[in-house]
Amino acid sequence: MSDQVAAVRLTSITKRFPGVVANRDINLTIERGEVHALCGENGAGKSTLMKILYGMQRPDEGGIEVEGEKVAFRTPADAIARGIGMVHQHFKLADNLTVLENVILGAEPRGKGWRRGRIDFAAARERIREMSRAYGLRVDPDVLVETLGVGERQRVEILKVLYRGARVLILDEPTAVLVPQEVEELFGNLRDLRAEGLTVLFISHKLDEVLSVADTISVIRRGTTVATRLDPAQVTSRRLAELMVGSELPTPELRESTVTDDVELELSGLTVLAPGGRPVVDEVSLRIRRGEIVGLAGVEGNGQSELIEAIMGIRHADAGTITYGGDDVTHWTTRRRREAGIAYIPEDRHRHGLVLEGTLWENRMLGHQTRRPNVRGPWVDRRGARRDTTRIVREYDVRTPGIDVPAAALSGGNQQKLIVGREMSGEPRLLIAAHPTRGIDVGAQAAIWDHLRQARADGLAVLLISADLEELIGMSDTLHVILRGRLVAEVDPREVTPQALGSAMTAAGDPS
Repeated sequence: MSDQVAAVRLTSITKRFPGVVANRDINLTIERGEVHALCGENGAGKSTLMKILYGMQRPDEGGIEVEGEKVAFRTPADAIARGIGMVHQHFKLADNLTVLENVILGAEPRGKGWRRGRIDFAAARERIREMSRAYGLRVDPDVLVETLGVGERQRVEILKVLYRGARVLILDEPTAVLVPQEVEELFGNLRDLRAEGLTVLFISHKLDEVLSVADTISVIRRGTTVATRLDPAQVTSRRLAELMVGSELPTPELRESTVTDDVELELSGLTVLAPGGRPVVDEVSLRIRRGEIVGLAGVEGNGQSELIEAIMGIRHADAGTITYGGDDVTHWTTRRRREAGIAYIPEDRHRHGLVLEGTLWENRMLGHQTRRPNVRGPWVDRRGARRDTTRIVREYDVRTPGIDVPAAALSGGNQQKLIVGREMSGEPRLLIAAHPTRGIDVGAQAAIWDHLRQARADGLAVLLISADLEELIGMSDTLHVILRGRLVAEVDPREVTPQALGSAMTAAGDPS
């Protein structure tokens, strides 16, 4: 590849923000037609670097070359015009538009003849269907985005980029919501795209996946490149972890059993109906005891989100009962459930976990605004909220210049650590954890797993939903499989494999 012009070359990129240097003298070369993986812990500067490459921010120092030509992107439109597309970890879709409308927004095809000037929806629909079939993305162009799960939303984002003719595709944590079979399918698609000359910049914390799909690997640590163009055949995941965070690769695992006989949460015949009357949660019954982590495995869109919302009181239960701590809470408000000690880590931190414009201490109060240390009597206790936010930042290693910065200023992983710290405060009795380590680097994963293990040992009851099957298997005392809204299997996490669990999630077969 040395004789050809690189697809992208970043030279001595430096970017400073008040109180922090996000990127410092970064050098990165991405050759044409390769899958180049970029690894680094949250807060290492990957997102800032990608925003610079995509025209969302401008570097203070350094330069960018695309196909051998120096460029200075002022907006993402400039980057798109040069064939660079980006699929963000946090999606940028309009919920009230269809898949088709989201994909073509800003790139609408126009009709010919008497239809000149009008949007050619038929042509766009056919092209999207062809692309969906070609890349195995399985997206219906005519459904509203607000009805889609996280995994489906990601596929729409990928379609948006491909629709615009991207030749360099930046993928930020693309496998975070996929089961193993879907990951293999995606990797097959990436190899096909690479064979056709497409260049892929693949950002991931999942080091085994990086080693599986990448042609070359670069590592960023604390804002600078510490390794570039590593050969995946010559490096191990353990070595990558050491380069990223200076420690060994953590593994999710529970040690001695802490499960008690005290049932904290019991669902009995819980049913939730969709607007048309179809059950999206279908007679679900399960128990979670104090000191127990119950895992729930399922492909996105099989009722997990609706089940969580019913437990939290966000969604009405159409049948069945929810018993918490011996009390029937089926008709309790969300606020009452929260005040009774139910903590909640939502699957989408931007949509449901944070107010991005708010400061860290203001976000500390969300969902806990009626309890100390956030209030004193009827008044907001700013001093108490700020003091406790400082504690969370320290104990959960939230990397931030201070507690007065907006949540949007943090990397995704540090935002997640702030949410976990908030929800683990106030001595909760039950934790609903939806994808608690999604988009988190190996160091932060280990920290969150340690906090869950300690809380479990202290008697916390946990319902764990995750797309990371290794996490589900390693961190669960009991493991259920949900398919089309029903619990179809209970497996022993000490014996089941990720492959067998993935098969059970896609068909009501025997996962053992």
